[in-house]
Amino acid sequence: MNLSLYSAATGMEAQQLNLNTIANNLANVNTPGFKRSKIEFQDLLYQKPRAAGTDSGGGNLVPTGVEVGNGSRVAATSKIFTQGQLTSTGEKLDLAIQGDGFFEVQRPDGTIGYTRAGSFKLSAQGQVVTVDGLPVLSGFQPIPPGTTSIAVSEDGQVTVQGANGNQTFSVTLARFANPSGLRSLGGNLYEETAASGTPEVGKPGEQGFGRTIQGYIEASNVNIVEEMVNLIVAQRAYEINSKSIQTSDEMLQNIANMKR
Repeated sequence: MNLSLYSAATGMEAQQLNLNTIANNLANVNTPGFKRSKIEFQDLLYQKPRAAGTDSGGGNLVPTGVEVGNGSRVAATSKIFTQGQLTSTGEKLDLAIQGDGFFEVQRPDGTIGYTRAGSFKLSAQGQVVTVDGLPVLSGFQPIPPGTTSIAVSEDGQVTVQGANGNQTFSVTLARFANPSGLRSLGGNLYEETAASGTPEVGKPGEQGFGRTIQGYIEASNVNIVEEMVNLIVAQRAYEINSKSIQTSDEMLQNIANMKR
């Protein structure tokens, strides 16, 4: 059996998934709070016609064996939670997290989602919501009608000024021991999993939590130049694997055309 055909096929499939990941990163280059994904590969099982260390007779051991690989596969697509660039908007409800942490959001089914996209709005009832209308938790309280000023400090202290005086409350952030283990839900939301661990809630700027920066949003951490280079490398790897299939096919054709 010509293993090169199957090994090259697994390589092409892996590079196709790699291309899909890169394309998704580039598609979200302008998505606030988006974190790029990195694909990780593993080699497949090996056939070992002759194992290293076996007895070759007379007490002699084979110093090296024969191993034939069966290709590659995608082992994981992990999120890279490096800091994105902070972009000024001047909007009073735009909050960027500089450092570690997530905002808590209530999903339609009542469960909690987590996001770093701080482009918040006010609902008709004065509740702070996401662009999809999901209520933002994290200690946010309803903003009363007639509010003239909303100030958010870097330690999460919110001061609301209006006709009825001042109102203050504190915003909290959540973080995870393994944020790469969070499940991506789309809509700039993540979900807790057994791999991510349970969330730890704390005050911004304390005990390693990030700071809240008002009037800014965190841009995507996608580096266009880096992704374009990865795109070229993936394309070349795909072409090389297809060339392996072509060469294997030509060898099999030569064998089939042999005449005595």
